[in-house]
Amino acid sequence: MIGMLSGTCLLSGNGEAIIDVGGVGYLVQAGSRALANMSEGAPARLHIETHVRETAITLYGFPSEEERAWFTR
Repeated sequence: MIGMLSGTCLLSGNGEAIIDVGGVGYLVQAGSRALANMSEGAPARLHIETHVRETAITLYGFPSEEERAWFTR
């Protein structure tokens, strides 16, 4: 599973961001608190909760490990 992404923010807004990690753009769902600290072209780091379903793999991003852990409760 993906636990953290660290790279460059390519796009941020509307509840999601695209993070470029070594040439691969990961689409991450994130709340306004996580997105508020991100700007396009700037370094980005998000703690990730990965949900795998039959029809989709969804990445949820959080600014801290504590917030990610709270999400999983």
